[in-house]
Amino acid sequence: MNAAQSLAEKIGSLSPLIPDWAAGIMVLVTTIIIALALHLLAMRLLRRMAGADHPFLTSFLARIRGPARLAILVAAGALVARDLALPISIAEAIGRALLVAFVVLIGWSLIITLHIAGDLHLRRFRDQGEDNLLARKHFTQVRLLLRAADMVIALLTISAALMSFETVRQYGVSLFASAGVAGIVAGFAARPVLANLIAGIQIAVTQPIRVDDAVLIENEWGWIEDITSTYVVVKLWDWRRLVLPLTYFIEKPFQNWTRESTNIIGSVFINVDYRAPVENIRSKLSEIARASPLWDGKVVVLQVTDATERSIQLRALVSASNSPKSWDLRCEIREKLLAFLNAEYPECLPRLRLESETFAPKV
Repeated sequence: MNAAQSLAEKIGSLSPLIPDWAAGIMVLVTTIIIALALHLLAMRLLRRMAGADHPFLTSFLARIRGPARLAILVAAGALVARDLALPISIAEAIGRALLVAFVVLIGWSLIITLHIAGDLHLRRFRDQGEDNLLARKHFTQVRLLLRAADMVIALLTISAALMSFETVRQYGVSLFASAGVAGIVAGFAARPVLANLIAGIQIAVTQPIRVDDAVLIENEWGWIEDITSTYVVVKLWDWRRLVLPLTYFIEKPFQNWTRESTNIIGSVFINVDYRAPVENIRSKLSEIARASPLWDGKVVVLQVTDATERSIQLRALVSASNSPKSWDLRCEIREKLLAFLNAEYPECLPRLRLESETFAPKV
């Protein structure tokens, strides 16, 4: 006779009013409470041993806390319940609950394992510099593939858990057999979810966008802030958020300013009079760019790009290491060039000319 059964008999012998099955339930609940207490003590001890000097180990313990708790509960329940003298209905209910919990434990553990593997893979790219193209590429791929895997594993886990119930299994078989309109409706209802899931896999493989990419989309400029399993969050320049479905980036055109590199060329347009000294302005532009910490030292060009009946258009091209710096550099150059023209060549700013003809009086 094992310890659980003997303990149940002792509880029953203490009070004749307690039936055997109630005593068994009390033993099962007590075992579960003891298992939870042991799990809590073990996790606290492991976290204290890890300390603040091991952030990855601390994150690992936080991730496995839930699956470890469920595993201890399943193991404790399975070891005790099989040896208790319980009515058949209660024993079957406990066995079914333990089976469902075991299926959930397998799915949950698989998801946690994939996420830990993804974290280990991404640790190699944490020390990338400002031009972190490779890091953003791998981060986007891992995030999208993990979320797609999470959805698939969750669906398979739920399906396996439900199929353990006889009534649900029969209903599912009859539903698949009848198909018809219900299948068509279900297909149409699931189409957006499946389309976004497939689009997420396409984005992870082909990578038209990555996290932290600078994009121009819907006439709005911003950065890719987050990519989920169904939508993309674009943080706009004024801190608004533009939320778009994943399928948008597969079906519609948009501009990606950091597709191959974070370096970007910015343009500044200034209209001046025909008498403006272009060479002097070009020299001033080079001086401003070299003095600015925002310039990356690669491109600085001034060209006359247009001429109208009233003025000429100058275009200054300057490069920066990323799009935010490019924006600030463009603003700085625009301000300083205008200040230079106002101070040195005020007569070269755009002006409106009026001409009149004087006719001699007729004799």
